[in-house]
Amino acid sequence: MHPTTGTHDGPAGRPSVRPALLLSMGPGIADRLFDARHRSRLAALARTDLGLVAHELADPPPAVAAALADAEVLLTCWGAPPLTARVLDAAPRLRAVIHAAGSVKHHLTDACWERGLAVTSAAAANALPVAEYTLAAILLANKGVLHSAHRYRTVRRPHDWQQELAGAGNYHRTVGVIGASRIGRRVIELLRPFDLRVLLHDPYVDAAEAARLGARPVPLDTLCADSDVVTVHAPQLPATRHMLGVRELALMPDGATLINTARGSLVDGTALLPELLTGRLNAVLDVTEPELPPADSPLYDLPNVLLTPHVAGSLGTELHRLADHALDALERYGHGLPFTDPVRPEDLHHSA
Repeated sequence: MHPTTGTHDGPAGRPSVRPALLLSMGPGIADRLFDARHRSRLAALARTDLGLVAHELADPPPAVAAALADAEVLLTCWGAPPLTARVLDAAPRLRAVIHAAGSVKHHLTDACWERGLAVTSAAAANALPVAEYTLAAILLANKGVLHSAHRYRTVRRPHDWQQELAGAGNYHRTVGVIGASRIGRRVIELLRPFDLRVLLHDPYVDAAEAARLGARPVPLDTLCADSDVVTVHAPQLPATRHMLGVRELALMPDGATLINTARGSLVDGTALLPELLTGRLNAVLDVTEPELPPADSPLYDLPNVLLTPHVAGSLGTELHRLADHALDALERYGHGLPFTDPVRPEDLHHSA
């Protein structure tokens, strides 16, 4: 049986109750990911050196090479090195990859699927803080918070804010969600208690499924033209590059807000900037292209832009949710159970 769809049958037989495990991720990440509780649980679930974290696998130091040769499971996170055919040749016992973050595209290669590795990720857990950030941004955008905060700093005297903000508010406003990804679906779910109309654009979602989610499916042009807030949750694919360009942005109503917590490449930044400079549109940008805007970029100082350094995803205490998710997956593996959130190669063509 294929290891991503059932029990982990294979040349080595049933997985060990305490499989040999190697941590592989960027420098310093393991210390933030695992607290004392997680380290104690990890030691109980697997045979591993908690002080050994592989930052390099193609030409590893001796200790890492020895651990890789013995490893049945790799526990990865951000900054994990690519698992090339050469790396897999040095890991003959490897049968599973547990990724304590979202996308696996950065480190999994075709060789992993050819090998039949069982793979899971914490994408579902990482979706939660992004959706929460988005919900907060939507509610604040409709209240005109960017405008009122800037004006308050400027006016500094009694003023008729009711009159100036007469068009603001969250009652019967329209939110357009681009992409019914894990995050997009969670955003729609979080919006349910509010008196908002939700539009959805996703070519893989039909009307019946959209209705079950609580949204009305519409073409992208309609979503842009009819939404007070447009929030982007599509994956980064060749087909989605600059999916919001000059024409789409021009369709958005005056005073509308664009929220991007997905990938900077989904929005044509050259087309967006003039709309922001004139003040016609507002934006909440947690991601941009390039990832770090130049130091002289107007985005840092525009009063109608909230620019954050890619912090919508898991950080601080939220990293511990990713660790819990990964260790839950490891426990299932040790008992010979399939992963609850398997990653399959065919899903990567239309996911992050």
